[in-house]
Amino acid sequence: MGDEYLGRTFKSGNSVALRLPKGMGIAEGTELRMIREAPMSFRIEPVEAPRRKVDLTGIWGSCPGLEPLLREDRVFDHSPRGWDDPDWQGWSNDRK
Repeated sequence: MGDEYLGRTFKSGNSVALRLPKGMGIAEGTELRMIREAPMSFRIEPVEAPRRKVDLTGIWGSCPGLEPLLREDRVFDHSPRGWDDPDWQGWSNDRK
């Protein structure tokens, strides 16, 4: 069997809550599923968050002439950066 932890129940509104010890490594705000296996035996497991998808129905068709860029059109010119200069001393301390 795995590690054993003690928790304590307390009243929270109209519910009974279970305080889980920090040593269990459960982050605050984690959604958990509780499964009753016997009258006083429960299994607790995390709920996997559903994968988020972007809903484009509100803007679909608003740019009818928009086409995906071809691979050869995705090449950009190199733009020089300050840190590319061999004499560059880094960010100055007086910069705000």
